[in-house]
Amino acid sequence: QVQLVESGGGLVQPGGSLRLSCAASGIVFSAYALGWYRQAPGKQRELVASITRDGNTNYADSVKGRFTISRDNTKNTMYLQMNSLKPEDTAVYYCNSRFFTRDYWGQGTQVTVSS
Repeated sequence: QVQLVESGGGLVQPGGSLRLSCAASGIVFSAYALGWYRQAPGKQRELVASITRDGNTNYADSVKGRFTISRDNTKNTMYLQMNSLKPEDTAVYYCNSRFFTRDYWGQGTQVTVSS
């Protein structure tokens, strides 16, 4: 059974940092492309950052220079380091893994940026 479990969300003040983790099981982790998505209330889910199985990364313009995506294939875990957080980063963050037609999602973790 495939499981993706996010952790690390919470409440943080503007300008603060958080690190999200996504632990995977039931898949050959190193073969999958991975991504972080987010969905704010009343908005569509959007791609925040992605990383290929070769380690190539891509970021949404709104988070470039502030967020860093990484993966540790030895731990079957993906990370999202989020710095200089802004109120507009408030959303539920989801991890995604994809290999051809196999597409899996985590349950999401809430990130709230507020003073």
